[in-house]
Amino acid sequence: MAQNAPSQVFDAVVVGSGATGGWAAKRLSEAGLKVALLDAGRKVEPREFTEHLPEFRLKYRNRSPEIARRRPVQTQCYACKEYNYDWFVDDFDNPYSTPSGMPFTWQRLRVVGGRTHVWGRQSYRLSDLDLKAASHDGYGEDWPVSYRELAPYYDIAEEYVGISGAAERNPALPDGKFQPAMKMTCGEVLLRERVAKKFGWTVTIGRTANITQAHMGHPACHYCGPCERGCATFSYFTSAFTTVADALKSKNCTLIPNAIVAKVDMDDANNKARGVTWVDRESRKSYSVRAKAVILCAQALESTRILLNSSTRAYPSGLANSSGALGHYLMDHCTGGGATGELSGVNGLPDLNSPRRPNGIYIVRYRNVEGGPRHPRFIRGYGFQGRSGASVNYKAPGFGAAYKEAVKAGIDTISLGAFGESLPRSENYIAIDPNLRDAWGIPALHIHMTHGENERALMEDAGTTAAEMLEAAGAKNIKITTRVEMPGMAIHELGTARMGSDPKKSVLDAWNQAHDVKNLFVMDGACFVSSACQNPTLTMMALCIRASDRLIDRFRRNEV
Repeated sequence: MAQNAPSQVFDAVVVGSGATGGWAAKRLSEAGLKVALLDAGRKVEPREFTEHLPEFRLKYRNRSPEIARRRPVQTQCYACKEYNYDWFVDDFDNPYSTPSGMPFTWQRLRVVGGRTHVWGRQSYRLSDLDLKAASHDGYGEDWPVSYRELAPYYDIAEEYVGISGAAERNPALPDGKFQPAMKMTCGEVLLRERVAKKFGWTVTIGRTANITQAHMGHPACHYCGPCERGCATFSYFTSAFTTVADALKSKNCTLIPNAIVAKVDMDDANNKARGVTWVDRESRKSYSVRAKAVILCAQALESTRILLNSSTRAYPSGLANSSGALGHYLMDHCTGGGATGELSGVNGLPDLNSPRRPNGIYIVRYRNVEGGPRHPRFIRGYGFQGRSGASVNYKAPGFGAAYKEAVKAGIDTISLGAFGESLPRSENYIAIDPNLRDAWGIPALHIHMTHGENERALMEDAGTTAAEMLEAAGAKNIKITTRVEMPGMAIHELGTARMGSDPKKSVLDAWNQAHDVKNLFVMDGACFVSSACQNPTLTMMALCIRASDRLIDRFRRNEV
């Protein structure tokens, strides 16, 4: 149903309601500011959750070719299935282009809450090894914020979200405010012990936004999975039912769904943003919302797309782009390196009805760390995510009774997959495609990105060391992969509006405020200076909370 735009002037308009937009709306509205929260998608209702629905109850048994026809890019995402495909964008309505031979997979949702409905929930802090990486190895730029400055905001995010995990006292991965850790399987405990003894590296349980004890009125995770289809007990963090709900509860936040933002509107005479223009997804009519501050949290590429589409006479190459950095330094973690193997009876017999732990193990970065040797082939490093467990062995050899017994006996597997740092390079960029528009007439993106030699060397090393660790745990039939997946496969798009102390090299300052336009903010992953190798969402939340609190203080001092 089409809607009418509110006529009032808000204190702030927040574009996007995902991991960061929800936090910005919550923080500002609970402080008494009037907030308009715009999202390009519709609301999701709990009745849509299908985590308990078996495949045979689906119309196409989760095998419909029609889904892939309209969503050929989105179905490259593990989470886009018949259960929930309509949460994801239609690729034909939401196109983008890439150069020939340079594929990039951009996986997107258009619902209130965004990708927090389907994210992997792995939640790790960055350290000064990451935030001040340039000082360690001379490549790129340091972040204009230190771990000491960011740590209190990590605390706020973790205590609210509910992060389960184990403290390890490893300086490369700072500990946080954890709920009780999920238990490792026997194979994972064996790997942890053998790796620590032989290599001195840390294997820990994943730090995940799944609660393990009652939290904020919600019960602990009951291990039903898969989480990307929703959670009837709200036992993991989804912004639509946490931060956004809190913002609406304050009575100071107005949610406008199905609002596809086309551009930021400017008061050129005063060099100030005065709101945004958006298109109703259903009626395709255009509206405007006015506000004293504009905050973009639409997702890294979407936020920068809005800025690129907001060019003015003063900013002909994109709003707030006097530095020329807007759109550049696109990053996505490199993946593809790792190893799998088989263990002998460590985890017991498989059970088709066993609990499904929505988490795995994590191996903390050990290459090019503080006090350690520098690798001769690459800078920065990688971490591993993985798991071990017993499963039914449908690929067992033989036939008849012997085959049945082998199937039931199962197979014990163990696997490790690397996430490596993607270096910020100016030649990895996004721009507006002059010949391509989406279904609402908004110019679409051209994405130009490749992984480089450093990323390839990271994945080669990751495959080798993963195999060494599995061998130390006693695994057999080890298979190594050293490939580099196409950019976008990590679903960790970062950069394109990076922060920095020098306005000539960056788009934003240390508080996520545009250098050029003082009431314009970008509080999502677009602000990242480097990617580190850890999953980025927790850091995005911490930065957003910090920036929001700074903006609240400025409002109180009448500086906005």
